[in-house]
Order: sequence, then structure tokens, then C-alpha cells
Amino acid sequence: MTGPHRICLVRIGGEVYAIGDTCSHADVSLSEGEIWADACEIECPKHGSSFSLRTGEPQSLPATRSVPVFPTTVVDGRIRITVPTAEELR
Repeated sequence: MTGPHRICLVRIGGEVYAIGDTCSHADVSLSEGEIWADACEIECPKHGSSFSLRTGEPQSLPATRSVPVFPTTVVDGRIRITVPTAEELR
């Protein structure tokens, strides 16, 4: 299914994280960045800002705004991501 969200999926051990795929500092795909499993963070490949995979909060500059995170569950080996509807975004 397609929609308005670009989402980066990350699996660390048995946990699956879904985070907005666009860096809040620049229009760069976070899915191209490095994953820091011990810190549960992802690094933007362009300027090096890192974001918490749990909260979306920036962990280093130059980014100062969060990126969205989406709840995930794994059911029968399939990843389900809960994304907001248009009404919920209003």
C-alpha cells in the first residue's frame, strides 16, 4: 500500500522500529544512514544528525526537530505499522 508517509524500518534483535524516512534537517533519506544498535539510533548520512528510533527525537545537531515514529507489531511474521489517518493529522 502506498501513502503520504516515507517510512524507514529497522530491526534490532527482536524489535522492529518504524521511523519517518526523511531527516528533519534536510530532505535526505534516513534509510541510507548508519544504525547504532547499542544506542537505538539512526544517523543521517548527509550531516550526521542522529535520531532515537524509539522517540524520533534528535540526539545530535544539526537537527533540532523530531521525525515521526510509528507503532509496529509483528503478527505471523508480518510487520504491521500503525500510521495516522488524515483526520488524526488534523
